[in-house]
Amino acid sequence: MSFDVIPFAEGEKGLDWLALTDALAAGHKRPPAKVEDVFLYRDKDTLLNRSAWIDGMGLAVKAATVFPGNRAKGKPMVGGAVSLFSDEDGALEAVIDFHLVTKWKTAGDSLLAARRLARPDSRKILIVGAGTVGRSLVEAYAAAFPRAEFTIWNRSPEGAQQFAKDCPGVRVASDLEAAVRDADIVTSATMSTEPLILGDWLRPGQHVDLIGAYRPDMREADDRALLRSRVFVDNRHTTIGHIGELKTPIARGVFGEDHVLADYYSLEKFVHRSDDEITLFKNGGGAHLDLMTCRYIMDVWKKKTD
Repeated sequence: MSFDVIPFAEGEKGLDWLALTDALAAGHKRPPAKVEDVFLYRDKDTLLNRSAWIDGMGLAVKAATVFPGNRAKGKPMVGGAVSLFSDEDGALEAVIDFHLVTKWKTAGDSLLAARRLARPDSRKILIVGAGTVGRSLVEAYAAAFPRAEFTIWNRSPEGAQQFAKDCPGVRVASDLEAAVRDADIVTSATMSTEPLILGDWLRPGQHVDLIGAYRPDMREADDRALLRSRVFVDNRHTTIGHIGELKTPIARGVFGEDHVLADYYSLEKFVHRSDDEITLFKNGGGAHLDLMTCRYIMDVWKKKTD
């Protein structure tokens, strides 16, 4: 059996953020994905397997290891790989670098929503959280908003300063409230369990992109931010009942599930209606998006190697 091994640096060559969002949109026109997650634990160490099967596209299994103790040893905390299988006969087609798939899936997921919901003339983009995802967001959003000016805010000023050094042209904000009020797009990728972005700070015409929260005890925006916004998600089944951003206010009766207007399987509803509205997108991820991203990466890889 022969299959391709796609490493990060070589696999990234030729990838295009706008083309990826088009591929994600096309992927959601296919039959809904079958998705399963499996977790295995050993004390603080975790093995996460995320699997997806889309009829006509194939299968993917994304295996991630999370070993928090590696930090003290100077080793990466997260490792893994993604296996891509043929839809026709189940054969292994490729093993793709975990970090390559995660980078492009995560930022591309948010960019697809922003291309449809944010004002086309958005210029000021605020990134909340100076981690790895934040750096990817600069690349992704710059592709769709080429005249954008980026600002970074981080709990740790030192982290924000390092981010600005790594991403020339990005300025550092010290006051989160002022930075949110000034932004056209606010994109947040933090590990916060308490809301950082408050609805009272938002103004008409803004687009809010929430990425960080992935557990029931995590939130990046408060109830008022969601109440003031037209709310969208990438997938109802992986967000509404699982992520605190939506699960918590729904459980408390702040609003119902119908407050979420659409997910990507109703992409035609992702429309920028007017500059007087606030739009909010919850990026929940999911193995089906990993599969769509893998297929896009594989298609580009084949064109380079054929």
